[in-house]
Amino acid sequence: MKIGIGNDHSALELKREVVEHLKAQGHEVVDYGTYTSESCNYPEYGEKVARAIVAGEVERGVLICGTGVGISLAANKVKGIRAAVCSEPYTARMVRKHNDAQIIAFGARVVGAELAKMIVDEFMNTEFEGGRHQTRVNMIMEIENRD
Repeated sequence: MKIGIGNDHSALELKREVVEHLKAQGHEVVDYGTYTSESCNYPEYGEKVARAIVAGEVERGVLICGTGVGISLAANKVKGIRAAVCSEPYTARMVRKHNDAQIIAFGARVVGAELAKMIVDEFMNTEFEGGRHQTRVNMIMEIENRD
């Protein structure tokens, strides 16, 4: 699978570990930055990964900032994107299974490397169930289209 990853300055080391983990599993990873520990604005990177998904450049995304919240909020502003913050594996599985989320986000100041790998594994290895859940995803998308 082709996966986009983006982060802010607080998540450089965790991003490196997650990228290595994904590559070891055979995934292709596209790194949308940031690449330095210099203070930066996380919305830029959330948007980059989200737009790459909408454009079909990557299939899924991983976003990492201090908490995962800010960068996921930015991604969710891109029409068609469902990004979810997950600090444990169960939620990561369920956002794929029931919400067809394309992006997972977590915080470098919240989860450690091993937990982040477990979260990513659940997200990447879970498929959307469809059915009654598709109806609900459609309802979410309708809300987005009302504006």
